[in-house]
Amino acid sequence: MNREILRLALPSIITNITVPLLGMVDVAIVGHIGDAGYIGAIALATMVFNLIYWNFGFLRMGTSGLTAQAFGAGDKEEYLHVLVRGMAIALGAALLLIVLQGPIAYLCKRWIHSSKETIALMLTYFSIRIWAAPANLALYVLKGWFIGMQNAKTPMWIAIILNIVNIICSLIFVFALHAGIAGVAWGTVIAQYSGLAIAVTMWFVKYGHLRHDIHVRESLRLREMVRFFQVNADIFLRTLCLIAVFTFIPYISAEMGDEILAANTLLMQLFTLLSYIMDGFAYAGESLVGRFVGAEDYKSLKICVRNLLYWGVGLSTVFTALYATCGHGLLSILTNDKTVIDTAMHYMLWTILVPFTGFAAFIYDGIYIGATASKAMRNVMFVATGAFFIAYYLLRQPAGNDGLWIAFLLFLTLRGLLMFLGQKKWVMSPTPR
Repeated sequence: MNREILRLALPSIITNITVPLLGMVDVAIVGHIGDAGYIGAIALATMVFNLIYWNFGFLRMGTSGLTAQAFGAGDKEEYLHVLVRGMAIALGAALLLIVLQGPIAYLCKRWIHSSKETIALMLTYFSIRIWAAPANLALYVLKGWFIGMQNAKTPMWIAIILNIVNIICSLIFVFALHAGIAGVAWGTVIAQYSGLAIAVTMWFVKYGHLRHDIHVRESLRLREMVRFFQVNADIFLRTLCLIAVFTFIPYISAEMGDEILAANTLLMQLFTLLSYIMDGFAYAGESLVGRFVGAEDYKSLKICVRNLLYWGVGLSTVFTALYATCGHGLLSILTNDKTVIDTAMHYMLWTILVPFTGFAAFIYDGIYIGATASKAMRNVMFVATGAFFIAYYLLRQPAGNDGLWIAFLLFLTLRGLLMFLGQKKWVMSPTPR
């Protein structure tokens, strides 16, 4: 079982690590073509796209869970239906984003406070990159489908090649063709469509023999779409809560002053590092749990869940030790500002506690997605998010930034604990839900 987990987790970890490279490459390139306004424009545009695309994360998660269950049940017709349904929703949503790009740009101008020059650069980048929406959302679906089919290596290679194309195209547009920030945007657009072309090609190479079994009209029948929408709606609401928490942290940190904002930003980067690794095992959970649920192999399911938790405990121990012994060194890699480092070290204790309070939430996200227990996952997120905001506002006066971190640890702990308590009903039950 551990071999199966690692077979799926390791490629997913590599994929996760390569994803932020898109934004990092753009920032690095514009950092050499102009003043700070260019970097600010890319940062703001990336924030906007993250907020947009994060809301469509259900396209990957919902697809992977349903596909894995159909794969486990040996239901070829159903896992092809899931692919068609996901692609239809992705392309429809992408078309809507392109149609609404004007209103979105207007809201950005109204809500984002920065210089006119930076806003103008951001909108230039936004108006070009938005045309990559069909490729971006379609890749969400294909990635989820590949993971559900127990194939984690294909998304890894797609991510690696996509990033290589992005680097090459952006460098050519900026330094050879002198296209400025528009060139960076076009490089990203070309990279996204290249990634989609590679994904489709890999699908035909490995699964092309299934193309004659695809029946679009049957896949899109209203009755068959209901469960797909139910699962995805629950995941969408769960994601909105996640966005609320992770958007609130920098927002409220900014009110505490620039030093606290900078310190919390650095500490959250350490949390992000943990998330890249844990998410790889969560993806393995999606794939394997879905397969065992679909096959009604509850003995293997219980072994899988137990082993995933063992991996979570082991990794949290490693990260706790890493942050406890090397915290100052890790912060020094991220910045050379001694004041910011000293401020961050004042709150390092909370970051040291994050791995043990948070690992169960990561692992159970994958388990619940694989089991398509989306309603339970949504309800847990509602409770945890409510607890986060209540705890923060109760602690903000006496505890300040410590109160924010305590609320965040409570948020992580509650998610894992409530999912653990609910697993018998939603994950380990041998009766159909």
